[in-house]
Amino acid sequence: MLDEQASPPDRSRLVAESTLEEIEHLQSDRSHRDTRRAFYAEGVRNVVEAVANGWHVETLIHSDPLLLKVPIARRLARHQRQSGIPTLHVSPEAFRRVSRTRHASGVGAIVGQRWSPLHSASPRAGLCWVVLEAVRSEGNLGSLIRTSEAFGGAGFILIGPRIDLFDPTVVRASMGALFRQKCIRTNVTSLRHWLRRHRCQAVGASPEGAFELHRFDYPRPTILFLGEERGGLSPIQRDLCRYLVRIPMVGAADSLNLAVAGSLLMYEIYRGGGTRSGGPIGHKP
Repeated sequence: MLDEQASPPDRSRLVAESTLEEIEHLQSDRSHRDTRRAFYAEGVRNVVEAVANGWHVETLIHSDPLLLKVPIARRLARHQRQSGIPTLHVSPEAFRRVSRTRHASGVGAIVGQRWSPLHSASPRAGLCWVVLEAVRSEGNLGSLIRTSEAFGGAGFILIGPRIDLFDPTVVRASMGALFRQKCIRTNVTSLRHWLRRHRCQAVGASPEGAFELHRFDYPRPTILFLGEERGGLSPIQRDLCRYLVRIPMVGAADSLNLAVAGSLLMYEIYRGGGTRSGGPIGHKP
């Protein structure tokens, strides 16, 4: 608790120190992020996208000397302050203390997590929904989010608690795309019911898939299941998929990482247009 008897300069220092400690805690401790339902996003693009897409910004932190060549960030900080959102101006040294980037950007924000309920989600909201249960690389997940946003994907449906969508590496690698995607966390029973209710024919990516990704007519809407980098689709995911597609490879490599494989599949969904039937091109199951 802040010392109510502290003088204004001392109180300002206490507020700054408390905020910096909270940012460090949010970045290092997932359980704290989940309990607070908040996370820290650094960088001009992330902060601008969070504000533009209506995410709740709890506190904006900035260091003007680091933003001398970024007028949009300086204007954003001024606008947020005028709007009544708490803003904290700190020295470059203080900002670098909480920065995890190679070159401190000079602006960041504590942002409230935003989750959407599965029952109100439309399968036809965008190009496709990506369904994940586990990932090994946070960077790959961030890149996948960026690809989904680029091709018009609706968002991500996470099965169970394993994936931390608001890990600092995920947020950073998404380069602001996270704030344009819907985020849903659910369980297998609810997802199965949702797929049946909307008559969705889910498609999974697997080396054992019967169809090559470029010779497959993707159904509309497309619900795309991607597996963990080493283990692939889990038995639970496979059980929910109507079709399995594979990425043909001629080299010695037997697999691609999650970001590359997911990007190839989303591009094929985008390029092909698809039908409501699904299945190999020229054939209706």
